[in-house]
Amino acid sequence: MKNKLLFILFTFVLLSSCIGTSSTGIFGTGVTVAMDPRTLGTQIDDSIMDKNLDAKLIATNKSYLLNVRTKIIDGRIFVTGKVDTVEEKLNITKMAWEIKGARSVKNDLKIKDEFNFKQSAKDLLITSQLRSALIFNKNTKAVNYNIDTYKKKIYVYGIAETTEERDEVIDEAKQILDVEDVIASILLVEDLRIQKN
Repeated sequence: MKNKLLFILFTFVLLSSCIGTSSTGIFGTGVTVAMDPRTLGTQIDDSIMDKNLDAKLIATNKSYLLNVRTKIIDGRIFVTGKVDTVEEKLNITKMAWEIKGARSVKNDLKIKDEFNFKQSAKDLLITSQLRSALIFNKNTKAVNYNIDTYKKKIYVYGIAETTEERDEVIDEAKQILDVEDVIASILLVEDLRIQKN
C-alpha cells in the first residue's frame, strides 16, 4: 500500500512539473534563456556545474536522484531535499564545494522523517499554489524561480530584476494558506557577476 501511494505521488509530481510552470530552458538552468538576465556563457557554466554535481551525487548514492535537488545560479549552489543522516548532509555540502567554479553553497537538506503522505500532498499543493500565483502576477517572471516545499516551509531560488520583484515573490509565498516559513534565496540582477547588456 505504501509503495502504491509513493508511486501515485511520484506520478503526480512528474505530471505537475510538465505544466510549463517552471521552464528549464535549452540548457536546463531553470529559467528560459530569453528571460534569464545572466549571459549565455554564465548560464552554460552554471548548467555544467549543475550536471557535474548531479553526476557526483548519483555516483555516491542513486537515491539522491529522487531525494536531492540542486540549483546553481551564478556559481552559487543551492541544495534541497531529504537525506537519512547528518553525515550525508555534510558530505553533500563537501561535494558541492568541490565543484569547480563554486562561489558559495547553501545546504537546505532535511533529515528524513517517516514518510507522511498527507504532509507530502500538502507540500505539493503549497508549491503548486505559489507557482500559479507567480504566473498570474504581472510583476514577477515566474520562469526565473524554482520552488520547493518541505513541511510547510517554502524554499524559493531564483533571480529578480528588482528588489520590488523579489519582495513581491516573498509576499506571494507568505500569503499561501498554511505556510509556516519562507526561505528565499533570490539574487538580484545587479548581484550577478556578469549580466546581459
